[in-house]
Amino acid sequence: MITVAAVAEFLEGFAPSRLAEEWDNVGLLVGDSSRKVERIMTCLTLTAESVGEATADRADLVVTHHPLPFRPLKRLTTETPEGRLLLALVEARVAVYSPHTAFDSTARGINERLAAGIGLIGIAPLLAAGDDAAVGTGRCGHFATPLALPKVAERVGRFLAIESVQIVGSRHREVSRVAVGCGSAGELLAVAREAGCECFVTGEARFHACLEAEATGMAMILTGHFASERFAVEALAELLAEQFSDAHVWASRHERDPLKWVSTKCP
Repeated sequence: MITVAAVAEFLEGFAPSRLAEEWDNVGLLVGDSSRKVERIMTCLTLTAESVGEATADRADLVVTHHPLPFRPLKRLTTETPEGRLLLALVEARVAVYSPHTAFDSTARGINERLAAGIGLIGIAPLLAAGDDAAVGTGRCGHFATPLALPKVAERVGRFLAIESVQIVGSRHREVSRVAVGCGSAGELLAVAREAGCECFVTGEARFHACLEAEATGMAMILTGHFASERFAVEALAELLAEQFSDAHVWASRHERDPLKWVSTKCP
């Protein structure tokens, strides 16, 4: 019999909580560890759509990248969006596990997959975690031959299945050494520069981080937070399905990027 505890143990082995950032909230966040698990859903974030899907499709466990709860709760009521989501899961007896930044940093985690997916070689953590050179924060690597910035953007878009990105830097700029940091990783910009990287790929960054990149000669590619991580939620579902073949595992079919591109031109 597969239990919540068994899945949590596997995920802890895959993305050890010791790799999570100090401010993070990872591990089993909601539920009874002894409960039987037959249906597992992965998602990027717990939203009304993903929670509705989990309860409607009778998930026993949701593995969400972004944790909920994230910060300590003083009360749990339907007066807040967070409370409504958590209460709906508790009432449906759906457990919640989040690997979050441990999944970002582990050996087969999001940043490793992103770096490999855009064709980098010689991949290593930007900030190694202790003595283990295979894990840590962010990733850096290089292309076999230098590429113009638009070509790098094209590779990023193809791997993440998105049609547009934002860039900082000249379209004629050629880059070889590249750093990646999924989600919102603008704080790694200086680390990437010190590692000799000429370009930094991340989901989103503050305006002033973009100005800093421009001023210091660093190119940047911004994919959007959702796109930079959602692909890995699908890969995690495949991994769980392989490990727990008796369970039905799927990545949420209903969650969407809340940000949309629209035309501002009048018809």
